This record gives sequence, structure tokens and C-alpha cells, in this order.
Amino acid sequence: MAQQELKRDLKNRHVQLIAIGGTIGTGLFLGSGKAIQQAGPSIILAYLIVGIAVFFVMRALGELLLSNAGYQTFTDFAVDYIGPWAGFVTGWTYWFCWIMTAMADIIAVGVYVQYWFDIPQWIPALICLIILLGLNLLTVKLFGELEFWFAIIKVITILALIVIGVILLVIGFETDAGTVSVKNLWEHGGLFPNGVGGFLLSFQMVVFAFVGVELVGVSAAETANPRKNIPSAINKIPMRILFFYVGALIVLLTINPWNQLSAESSPFVKTFTLVGIPVAAGIINFVVLTSAASACNSGLFSTSRILFNLGRQRGGKGPLAKLNKNAVPSNALITSTVVVSIGTLLSKLIPEQAFGIVTTISAICFIWVWSIILISHIRYMKTRPDLREKSTFKAPLTPFINYVVLALFAFILIVMLFSEATRVALLMTPLWFILLFVLYSLRGKPVKY
Repeated sequence: MAQQELKRDLKNRHVQLIAIGGTIGTGLFLGSGKAIQQAGPSIILAYLIVGIAVFFVMRALGELLLSNAGYQTFTDFAVDYIGPWAGFVTGWTYWFCWIMTAMADIIAVGVYVQYWFDIPQWIPALICLIILLGLNLLTVKLFGELEFWFAIIKVITILALIVIGVILLVIGFETDAGTVSVKNLWEHGGLFPNGVGGFLLSFQMVVFAFVGVELVGVSAAETANPRKNIPSAINKIPMRILFFYVGALIVLLTINPWNQLSAESSPFVKTFTLVGIPVAAGIINFVVLTSAASACNSGLFSTSRILFNLGRQRGGKGPLAKLNKNAVPSNALITSTVVVSIGTLLSKLIPEQAFGIVTTISAICFIWVWSIILISHIRYMKTRPDLREKSTFKAPLTPFINYVVLALFAFILIVMLFSEATRVALLMTPLWFILLFVLYSLRGKPVKY
């Protein structure tokens, strides 16, 4: 039987908006409230630092994917440049990353719905998950369309926030919290009101805010003309980070003094409420709700494709390697959805702590995946100088910048040890890697395809 293949149905506009959707999600709309409480206005610098690091990860990812037409995701080149164990561990870890992220997003859906309805978090979370599963079972093109329109909503929202914020700044608008002014960035305890410690502790949530940016790489196997569309999407990431993260946060913090924002709710909703536009606040809550649904949608897409790819490594004979009549890996998709539904259980059992736990685990595991990409790129440069020479999309400042970013990631993990909110999750996460290494040692020899 011929090997079943994914369809290249994602067009340039889909890839571009998937890239935007991957850099604007629950981490910004909800998680930034917690990060602002930890770091104050210095959160802007934290987003800038991690954003620059992630851009270099993406450039390394882009060069590696385009160096071999057979590469469908980063697990493929991890096998070639580090070893089969790296492909196995990274593939399953990426699946686990997105499971945790999708759980966080589905928990966030429940939180946002409570803005209007006093119902348990887990009910809207479960309903949303079932709807997304049904839509994803149809075609990959429908996934692309969903992400396209979800991303459009996010972009319009942040544009509106920035425009309104600039107008309020120019006229010196008065809110219940005071005058809208750039002085709010330093007048309430300075740029580092909680010291360098608070600034450093915010990095966990900042890292989580950027998870999904590498989704462009996961979608490579279903992207029409990847040699044109993938570099285009990656090269636009820096401006998107500057505009959508740094720009939006500057506006938020000029309207709201940082100490007026809550760690438990969206600062975007709070901002429009403070400005005195309750209808707009409701609209923004709807937007951040669709953003969480969008991020969960991306999670279901990525986890199903990773499971499909892992199934193919077993010779394409397992149930996870099967496609339905629409060329969608339905078995892998259903499996991932069932696991993500545990997030709705967490929403029921520990609604207060659920979001923090899953975002910490997700951030730690994504640091592993991003590090494997950088290490693979270092090995690629050393072992395949011929491919490096022919590359039309060379990653800049390498290999020096790879080592710098790896050092930053290691430093962020060390910082997590000093926070009660992240220490337990950090110390428990190695159990996942121990389990994977044990399973790898017990498995049979993988089949190349």
C-alpha cells in the first residue's frame, strides 16, 4: 500500500496568518496580567528579549526545513543531526507541549465565558473542545481558514487598542486610575518596581506567550510552495513581535498604571472597562475568547500532526499514521483531543491553580524543543557545510547566536527554581523525559520512510 500523504492545502495567506496566530495568544491576552504584576513596566523588556531569542530559533528552523525537501517537521532533522533518540524524545515532548498549551487555552475559554455567565469553567471549555474537534476532522484547508479569520480578529483588536491608546494619550484622557500618560511607565515604583527579581520571574509567562511561533514549521508538510511562504512568514516575525507585543503592552501600561491590573483577568478587558466603554469591554472579552479558541485549535492541529509523524516513523502501519478521506490524521486528532480534555477536568478540580500549572509545564517543554532546533542547526553547520553553502535562507549570526540563546534558555530554567509558582512544575517535568528515555530504550528499531 502506498504511504498516505498530507495534502499541501495551506496557501500563503494561511501560513502568514498562522504565523501571526502563533505569536498572539492566551499568553498575551490573559497571561500578561500575571507577568505585569511580577515585573511591572519592565515586562516590555522581557517580551523584547524573549522575542528576539525566538526569532533566531525560527531562522534556524527555517534554514533546516528548507535544506531538505523531505523534512516535514523538526523531529526529522533532529534524527539526522542529533540522533534517533532526539527525534523520538522531541516529537513526543512537542506533542506534550501542545497538549499542555491547549489545556491552558481551553481553561482560559472557561474563564472568559464567566465574564458573562456564572457557570463552572469546565462546561464551556468542553463544549469548545468538541466543536473544534468536529471542524478539524474535515479538511486542513478549513483549519487554515479558521486560523486566518481568528488571526484577523486578533490583529484588528490590537490595532484598535493601539489607536485608541494613542488618542487617549494625546488628549490626556482621565480614567478612574488617573491620567493616561507615558509617565505611568515609571511613576509607580519605576521601570523595575519589584526589582530585578520580579523582572526575571516574569520570564516563565513571557516564554509561554511565544509558544506556537514555531507552528509555521509544523505546517510545512501541508504548505503550498514552502520555499517561498515559510521564509516570508519567519522574516515578518520581528515586526510582529515589536508591534503586537511591545506596542500593545506600552499602550496598556500608559492607560493603566501597572499596579491597577489584576493577575487573574485579562488586562485588555480591564483597559476598555477603565476607559469607560463597557460594551467595548464585552467585545474585547469575546475577542480574547476567540483567541483562546484559536490557540486551542492550533494545539489540536499541531499535536495531531506530530502524532501522525511519529506513527509514520513506525513504518506507517500504526493507527496514528492513518488519514481519513479528507487527508486528515483523524485517529491522531481524536487521541490528542481526548488527552486535552483533561484540561476541562483540571478546570473542575483546581480552577484557581490550573492555568498556572499547565503554562509552566508548557514553557519548560517548549524550551527543550527550541533548544533541540538550535542544537540541530549547530550540528548541521558542522556536518553539512555543503548544504549550508547552498542555503538560500541562512540563519544570521550563527553559530554564536545559537549558543547565546541556549544560555538564555538555561538561565530562565534556573530562575524558575526560585519561584514557588514554578518550582514544583520544574522539578516534576524531568519525570516526563525519564519516561521517554525509558520508552525509547524499550522500543524496536524505527522504520525510515
